[in-house]
Amino acid sequence: MIALYEQAPLCIGGAALVIVIVTYTWQVLKSPVSRVPGPWHSKWTSLASKYQFLVGKEAYYVHSLHQKYGPIVRIGPNEVDISDVQAVQTIYAIKSEYSKTEWYNHLTSLPVRNLFDATDFEYHRRHRRLLGANMTESSLKAFLPIIVPKVDLAILRMREEMKTRGAVDVWKWWLFMATDIIGELTFGESFQTLEQGRKSAYTEQLELVAPLSAMRSIFPNLATIIKALPIPIFRQAVEGTKKLRQYSMDSLSRHQRLVNSDPTRAKQSLFTKLYKAVDENELTFEELLAEAQGYIVAGSDTTANTLTYLVWSVARRPDIKATLLSELRQLPRDYRESDLRQLPYLSDVIEETLRMYSAVPGGLQRRVPVGGAELAGHWLPTGTTVSAQSYTMHRDPFVFPNPDDFDPSRWREPTKAMLDASMPYGRGSRVCIGKHLAYMELRLATARFFLAFPEVSVSAKEGMTDEDMVAKVFFLLFPQGKRCLLEF
Repeated sequence: MIALYEQAPLCIGGAALVIVIVTYTWQVLKSPVSRVPGPWHSKWTSLASKYQFLVGKEAYYVHSLHQKYGPIVRIGPNEVDISDVQAVQTIYAIKSEYSKTEWYNHLTSLPVRNLFDATDFEYHRRHRRLLGANMTESSLKAFLPIIVPKVDLAILRMREEMKTRGAVDVWKWWLFMATDIIGELTFGESFQTLEQGRKSAYTEQLELVAPLSAMRSIFPNLATIIKALPIPIFRQAVEGTKKLRQYSMDSLSRHQRLVNSDPTRAKQSLFTKLYKAVDENELTFEELLAEAQGYIVAGSDTTANTLTYLVWSVARRPDIKATLLSELRQLPRDYRESDLRQLPYLSDVIEETLRMYSAVPGGLQRRVPVGGAELAGHWLPTGTTVSAQSYTMHRDPFVFPNPDDFDPSRWREPTKAMLDASMPYGRGSRVCIGKHLAYMELRLATARFFLAFPEVSVSAKEGMTDEDMVAKVFFLLFPQGKRCLLEF
């Protein structure tokens, strides 16, 4: 009797465990998501996709699932990815009720939401309305006096490096250029990485924070524990986060004081007019600060990586380069950015680069609204995480024949299916607010680069190979070799 009494806790614990297992099994098997095609293990766990994210290969992994299972695939017990165009248009429609998930906030870990990670529709609309006025094509023309000299300086620094090194790391210089541009457009002052030829303290801190951001986005609870552990890389990341916030706060406050005290001396920035919105309580300073931090990340690596893959892709193809040069050489000597908008082949080259090397190739998570929804022939309950990734959308062989070929001519007369599938900057009301700025930089930098270096080719110096250019994808895409050597 005593023995039975002593074993009671063990029996109760065992029974409780059995109940938990049976309950979880029943919930999984009765869920409509379990009937979506996908690998067997994705019914029970999303660890496979999380692992692929942490090693920079999730976009490739999900794409392989689409190739095997079709236009809708299950990648976790409550998560699916979709490549069906009609379903994607529904999810990312202008007035879509599919909200962003908490994943975005875990990735940024900002104390206040910004345009990128806001899950509340009204909050996003309010910020989009206030920030959007300065990001239109017409408004951005006022910032060309800031942008053009940075592009020209990048070309000059590339020329100098070629003379001393025998090759040019275009990835490095495009990153410096894009960082300096968005820094000055945000804070009213450049990071001066082009002048110094090295990363600024701010960008170094951003790189330091990246591993923790990735870990936090996948395992938010675990990341909270890790931050408290005396592990140097994570302690440095935590300190880096604080330093980034402090630098952004100091820079924004300094520019705001200058604008308020002497507007004639202050450089115009994307935030100059927004200080008035803060004064009139349409925005808090903390909200403005969060937007500024978001701009720096979104406006640097994205454009730099796109430009890197563009010039590398063209440099590998003499026929494409010749066609592009023929068009560029028709420009007047004192051409303007507006002239570049009229060049069809330049536009085709940019669009093809964005198709093959979208800055954000992976899934853009959304949450199925209350009431559930039928997407791609499957019923998905409220709260299911649904995504579409441009990597797969842009490689549908029925829409883009020979999808792995870099072929700008496919954009000469794009089909409706091509336009519907294209989403290099997202789509709908959450499309990247910096899209027009990115296109402006892409046009100017591409034209300046190929007119300056018409003989450019891919370099084999320092062991550079195509393997260096295989893209790693965490949230943003970048070449795994973290370099791109060209010569001329």
